Formats: sequence, structure tokens, C-alpha cells
Amino acid sequence: MKLQISNLSKTYPNGVKALDNLNLVIGTGMFGLLGPNGAGKSSLMRTIATLQKPDSGSITFDGIDILKDQISLRKVLGYLPQEFGVYPSMSAEELLDYFARLKGISSSKERKAIIKEVLLVTNLYDVRTKNVSGYSGGMKQRFGIAQLLLNNPKLIIVDEPTAGLDPAERHRFLNVLREIGTNHTVIFSTHIVDDVKELCTEMAILNGGKILNQNTPAAAVNELDNQIWTKIIDRDDLENYEKEFNVISSNYNQDNTLNIRVHSTAQPNETFSKGTPQLEDVYFVALKNDN
Repeated sequence: MKLQISNLSKTYPNGVKALDNLNLVIGTGMFGLLGPNGAGKSSLMRTIATLQKPDSGSITFDGIDILKDQISLRKVLGYLPQEFGVYPSMSAEELLDYFARLKGISSSKERKAIIKEVLLVTNLYDVRTKNVSGYSGGMKQRFGIAQLLLNNPKLIIVDEPTAGLDPAERHRFLNVLREIGTNHTVIFSTHIVDDVKELCTEMAILNGGKILNQNTPAAAVNELDNQIWTKIIDRDDLENYEKEFNVISSNYNQDNTLNIRVHSTAQPNETFSKGTPQLEDVYFVALKNDN
């Protein structure tokens, strides 16, 4: 199974170019689409999910021409948008039964079996009789995964799913995604680098509607070997260092000094120490080079 995106472009009526001749190939497993807010991630997700049409380009998945045959794609698609909507006063079981009917599962016995299975996968079985409207943010996100699994989709799209979740809920949600990511094509859109680091076998960095970098997280980090340098400075000196060096990030220390990270193929000067590259460095270097 392969998702192939070729020369995809989309400009909105207000003149914003959301997708700029974008090319991407995604196989089975967890694929992380990483980029800042406004990078074009949601536009790409909505286009793949057949919710909007591009101005030009093509998308195919497992032999389906998505732009010409939307119905065939929707039969094998599971989609969790950024905003999942308002819930009626129904239990998880009742709501999943309703969604299963909408997805064409007419057999009561079959619906009961698949509903139990998706509730177990998402760790919601013990709260299946509670109203979904009373669920926590993380539980609602896991319910979103449960509903999209009802039709056993081959392609799963989740758009910024961990935004706003507390650490414990985020951890539980990522575990659910990790479980289903082994035998589905899952596109995981996020601006949180740690989500990709913990979860994804392959990734791409998107900004301004363009792919800046596509690689495995490990290979992307290895490409920065011997290119990351660190130094502790006074915070008042940051502006001067940014003028002189390619500073990609800075973090406060407890004593109010700053630890800066610089990207350079050679040691900037003898006062810098060699840093161990991290995925966050890959992200910041890609964004900095794009400016």
C-alpha cells in the first residue's frame, strides 16, 4: 500500500498558497508530518481526505485515484480532524453503533463485535456506557480513533491529535496510535517534535506548503553529525550571537543563562562545544534554511 502525492498545489481565495507543488510518497506504518502552525498540514490532510480539491496535481492510494474516485477512497479511509465536533448525550457504545450503521455495517452481530474490538484497542471498554460528552480531552481523542477504526481503514489520517492533551493523556493516546500503526498507513500531522520522535518510522518537514526534508527520524538526525555546537551565554548577549552565528534554538538554564545551539559544518570558535544532534535540531535547521 502506497500513497503517492504528485505536484499538488492549492491557493485559497485570500491569496494564501497552502500547498506549493508538493510531492510525497508514504508507505505502510506511522508517517509523521511535522511543521509549524500555518505550514499547510491541515490543507494537505483535508485534500487527501477528499474534503477539498486542489488546484492541480494528483493523489493515488493503493490503486485509487483519490481526486477522481472519492467514494472508493472514503471506504478505506479513517480520518480524525483537528476539531472532532460536539457530542450528543449518548454513550460511547450507542454512538459507535450509530457510526457503524452510517458506515454500512448492517448486521447487528457484526456491529457488536467490531464495537467491542475498537473499544478494547482504544482502552475505552470500561467506560463504554458513559456519555462521550463527559469524556476528558484524551478520551475524546481515543474515541475519535475508535470511530475511524470501525470500517477497518487502510489509510488513517490524524491531524494535530495531541494538541491540548496533558502528558498522561498524550502518552495513552500515542500508545493507541502505536498499536494501530503497524499494519495501516497512518499519517500523523503535528507541530510537536517529540510526537514524531516517539512514534514515527518516517517523517517529512513541511512549511509554506513545501516539503523541506523527508527521511527516517534516525537518518535525519545522523545527517547533522558534527554540525551542532552548543554554548552557555548571558541572555543579554543572544542578539549579538544571532547576528554572528546560525543560532537555531536557545533554552533557559536555572541560573537565567541561555544554552544556545548553533548549526555549522565547522566549529564556530574554540568557545563552542560539540552537541549531540537531536530531532528538534533537524526541525529547526530545516525551517531556518527555508527562510
